[in-house]
Amino acid sequence: MQKGTNVPVPVARVRVELGWQKGPGVPDADASALLLTPAGKVRSDDDLVFYNQPAHLSGAVRHEGKQQDGTAVRDTLAVDLSSVEPQVETIVVAASSDGGTFGMLRGLHVRVLDADSGAEVARFDSTDATSETAFVLGELYRRNNAWKFRAVGQGYSSGLAGLATDFGISVDEPAAPAPPAAEPPVRLSKITLTKAAPSVSLTKRGATSGAMRVNLNWSARAGVAKGRFGKLRRGVDLDLDLCCLWELADGSKGIIHALGDFGRLGGPPYIQLDQDDRSGAVDSGENLTINLDHTAEFRRILVFAEIYDGADSFIGLDATATLYPQNSPPVEMRLDDCTIPARDATLFLLENAGGELVVRRESRYVLPPPGRTRWGKLTVDQEYGWGLDWVAAKGKD
Repeated sequence: MQKGTNVPVPVARVRVELGWQKGPGVPDADASALLLTPAGKVRSDDDLVFYNQPAHLSGAVRHEGKQQDGTAVRDTLAVDLSSVEPQVETIVVAASSDGGTFGMLRGLHVRVLDADSGAEVARFDSTDATSETAFVLGELYRRNNAWKFRAVGQGYSSGLAGLATDFGISVDEPAAPAPPAAEPPVRLSKITLTKAAPSVSLTKRGATSGAMRVNLNWSARAGVAKGRFGKLRRGVDLDLDLCCLWELADGSKGIIHALGDFGRLGGPPYIQLDQDDRSGAVDSGENLTINLDHTAEFRRILVFAEIYDGADSFIGLDATATLYPQNSPPVEMRLDDCTIPARDATLFLLENAGGELVVRRESRYVLPPPGRTRWGKLTVDQEYGWGLDWVAAKGKD
C-alpha cells in the first residue's frame, strides 16, 4: 500500500502486526491502539491499548506482545471488529520507540492479517521516518457498516505521551500530578532491567497488592530459524516452561512447574501457574500469577525458565520475561545472551528485604549435574541454596 490509500477489511477478526528488523544500534518499539469517536478523540483513558493496559474493556482490542524470529521482530494487536462498540469509528494503529527514533528502525511496516486463516489483508511499509519517537502506521475505520484499513505514516517527535495526549489521553506526569479527586492518568512508562540497572523496588513504586502476572514469551516456531540457531531442532515447536522456587517467611518452601505443582493463589504459596504452552503458539506465552496481597508472607521467589522441547540449549534463543504489577509500570528483561549449553535460565529474584519487596534481574544460565540432561531444576536449587528434597521420577535421568 501507498501512504494515504485504503483497502477493505472483509473479515471480522484481524491481527495487526508492527514489524521491523533487529540489529546493532536498532531501537525497540511498542505497538499501541487508540479507539476514537467520530470527533477523533478517545472517550476516556480506557480507549488506549498498549503494554501497560493490554486489553480494552469491550474485549475488542488486545495487545498480545512481542515475538522474534531470527532478526525479524513483530509486536501484535488482536482486533475483533464485530465487538467494537458503536460509538467507536476508528482504531488508530500506533507505535512508540524505545532507545532511538523511527528513522533508525529497519524494515518498519504494519500488516493486517485474517486472524483465522493468517492471510494478509493489507501491508504498509514505512520508508520516510526520520526523528520521530512515535508513529501512526495506519488505522482501521468504519464506513457504511463496513471496515477499511488506511495507510497513514504520520510521526510525532514527543513519543507515546505526545501522541496519546493529541488524541485526548491524560498522561501521568510526575511534575504535575492530578488532583486527588480526579481519575488517575495512564502510566506510559515501563522498566527494563539490564546488567547496568539490574533491580527495582516494587514497594517504592506502590506495587505491593493485587495479582502480579509474570509472563514469558518467545518465538512460536523453531523450525523457521533459517539455520541461524544451530541448537534448534527444525520442524519441532519450541516449548519453554515457566517455573519458580518459593520460600515463605515461615520457612516453608517448594517449587512450581508445569510437570508438577501448579500452585494456588488463595493460600500458600500464593503463586499459581495458569497454563503450559506446549507449542509456543499461544500468543500470551506462559504466565505465573503472584498474589501480592500476601507480600509480608514472602521471603523470596526465584522465577526461571526451562527448555522442555524444540532446542538443546538457550544459545541463540531470544525470549522476554515481564512482570505486570498493578498500579505500577511493567518490569521486563531479555533472555538473549546465553553462551553455554544450558537448558535452564533464571529470570527474576524477588526478595522481601526488611519489608521492601525488591525484584532483581538474574539472567543466569544453569547446566544440569554431570551425567544428567533434565535435572537443571536441581542445579538451580543448588545455585541459590534453596535446599529442596529431590526424587527422580520413573524413567527420567
